[in-house]
Amino acid sequence: MHPFFCLLAVLLPLAVAALVGLAGGWKPIKDINGPHVKEIAEFVVSEYNKKSGKKLEFQSVMKGETQVVAGENYRLVIAVKGNLAAAKYEGVVYEKIWEHTRELLSFDQVKK
Repeated sequence: MHPFFCLLAVLLPLAVAALVGLAGGWKPIKDINGPHVKEIAEFVVSEYNKKSGKKLEFQSVMKGETQVVAGENYRLVIAVKGNLAAAKYEGVVYEKIWEHTRELLSFDQVKK
């Protein structure tokens, strides 16, 4: 077989995967200031406050990624203000928008 065709057989699937994106992989959110992203971030902080008894205050979304699963996961880095000082947290939310459900999966402070 001609070496060109061997190379093409290897590189073509890789190029297609790069263009389409890997299924289940995390992808950056293009507009982290969009209203839906802000709504999810506020949900994250509110749910954390309910579960922990703390009173963190949402400030802004600093970074965000989504992952398509049987629904959609959102991984957001959120700036919050607490009793002592400002801090950054990473929250992960699972959302099924067609069922109008959200679940907070994790919310952890980002270490400096």
